[in-house]
Amino acid sequence: MNSVCHTELVPEFCTCGAQLPPDARFCHKCGKPQYDYPGVEEPEAAPTPVEVASLPPTPYVQLPAEISFHNRLAVRVGFIAALSAVFIFMVPLPFPFLRLLIAFIAGGFFAVFLYTRRSGQMLSIRSGARMGWITGIFSFTMVSVVFAFAMIEISNQGGLAKYIQSQLPANDARLDTVAQAFNDPATLGVLVLLSLAMLFVVLTALPIIGGALGAKVLEKE
Repeated sequence: MNSVCHTELVPEFCTCGAQLPPDARFCHKCGKPQYDYPGVEEPEAAPTPVEVASLPPTPYVQLPAEISFHNRLAVRVGFIAALSAVFIFMVPLPFPFLRLLIAFIAGGFFAVFLYTRRSGQMLSIRSGARMGWITGIFSFTMVSVVFAFAMIEISNQGGLAKYIQSQLPANDARLDTVAQAFNDPATLGVLVLLSLAMLFVVLTALPIIGGALGAKVLEKE
């Protein structure tokens, strides 16, 4: 014969006011246990609207802005850095190739430095490279505009073929090759497209290198 032993009498009413049936172990309304069971804890009541309103506000954490053309600060900084790089490159100093390297690598580095100072955000190497890429796009656009004005000026002075021939020695064997190339519109178009493609690669790659380098240096600081 089985017998049920209770440690204490079952109350008729729960603390929530609900009337309990005989031998009820839990309240059918609020779920509160009517016996002391080891390991069973009374569930915590949900906070009231007044208690929720009195809780301190969750602190606002601003996520780092992505470096892209949708970031207005990155666009402004990239434009300024590109303008500075093109200005340095246009200064008539010796060693044009070395001047090209220094100007546009420094442009990417300067873009990362200026963005970090303006935003207070430390850039990763990847973000620094993207900042350099934005600078490179602006640099290519500016140099292309200068290149177009130079071509217009050369055309007004007798054409590109005559200008290139004037830069070569009088007895240079390449004079005839240059004349033939520029007399063929298809060849001239291919040369212009190749020049622009090479210019795009160089003027975007150098600022990317400078941007990644700038992010690495500033990260150590």
